[in-house]
Amino acid sequence: MENNFRPVLTIRIFGEDKCFGPGIYELLENVRQYGSLRSAATSMNMAYSKAWKMVKLCEENLGFKLLISTTGGKNGGGAQVTDEALQFMQAYD
Repeated sequence: MENNFRPVLTIRIFGEDKCFGPGIYELLENVRQYGSLRSAATSMNMAYSKAWKMVKLCEENLGFKLLISTTGGKNGGGAQVTDEALQFMQAYD
């Protein structure tokens, strides 16, 4: 019987609280794909309120904005990942 084991390393970054890891990384990737925090959260079967809290806690601990959000209006709202967040994600990846 052949074993197909492989190592897996998960990195989480802590400030006062856990502030960046695989979950928030995936959430931000989904914001990039879908163009909104709500759609990103839905794609992960996550409540929008939980996603919003994750982003805010991470922003507080890292000291920079992760998302630029626009609300409602004629074309609806949306969100995009900031340049700082993209650089951080690339370094994390």
